[in-house]
Amino acid sequence: MTPPDEPTAHPTRIALVCFPGVRAFDVTVIGEVWGVDRTDRGVPPFDLRRTAADPAPIPLRGGLSLTPDRTLAWLARADLIVVPGLDDQLTPAPAPVLAALRRAHARSTPIAALCGGAFTLAQAGLLDGRQAVTHWNLTDLLRTHHPRVRVTQDALFVHDDNLWTSAGTAAGIDLCLHLVRAAHGAEAAATIARSMVTAPFRTGTQAQFIEHPTPRADRDADTLAEVRAFALTRLAEPHTVATLAARAGMSPRSFARHFQATTGTTPLHWLITRRVAAAQKLLERTDLPLPEVARRTGFGSEVTMRQHFATRLSTSPRDYRRAFHRTPDQTGVDTPRLDP
Repeated sequence: MTPPDEPTAHPTRIALVCFPGVRAFDVTVIGEVWGVDRTDRGVPPFDLRRTAADPAPIPLRGGLSLTPDRTLAWLARADLIVVPGLDDQLTPAPAPVLAALRRAHARSTPIAALCGGAFTLAQAGLLDGRQAVTHWNLTDLLRTHHPRVRVTQDALFVHDDNLWTSAGTAAGIDLCLHLVRAAHGAEAAATIARSMVTAPFRTGTQAQFIEHPTPRADRDADTLAEVRAFALTRLAEPHTVATLAARAGMSPRSFARHFQATTGTTPLHWLITRRVAAAQKLLERTDLPLPEVARRTGFGSEVTMRQHFATRLSTSPRDYRRAFHRTPDQTGVDTPRLDP
């Protein structure tokens, strides 16, 4: 995943762009993330609107239909615009939709496209000269029909000039949760993820799905899962590829190869990602001093933690706490448990 430049605004007004041909699955994902009231669980309120060129019901595959509740003029009020994928990637988007997206981008409104929604942004000319991703099985099609787009295959989602694109299907969920996390904090995204029974974030790239759709051996997968769980419950301890490999009963080289084949990322990258997530939760939920947060999450020092926050979140631990801190019931909590 490319290092993101996170949206600076906290999106509360979300515009779902609808037109004939959009995928019912993506429409449902957008509605599940931003259209369900979870304020009783600490998630900020969202105002999700279904926007279209006209108010006529829009047919969706599977005998479903979608009724818009706002015209495209509402995009001028939106803090975030989300474009679903397409049943047929070469479906031409209506001219008013493309024009509205161009105007929104000119206003610097963040626009996120799920899966084949990248084709809609490309039709609008917004991806010309910019990096984008789509489902791995559609990358050649995107390159062929939109040669000016810098198509990448090595990401679950990417960001370029206030435009977000995601890989296929489940990666659209990843992107939606990432946008919530960037704007409202890790706890809000985790609450939504829990209600959807999905992971709050995944690491790695599409390569894990293209090259290794299933683990090569159940025993190896179980062993690696146990090692990941072991590391998560002991984040404060130093871990290296050598020590984790020893626990798995593998050589470091074999362990690193099997780990990347199973997770799509390196052991070090995976561990740092989990440490950052644990630090985010402590900064949100507790008043622990920053050096103690760094110690509990295995960074060792505040300086090291600050470096990883800058690289991965484009902010500092202090600024992250200032933006997302919630008054805790108590400050002496253990390091939050994370899914392996």
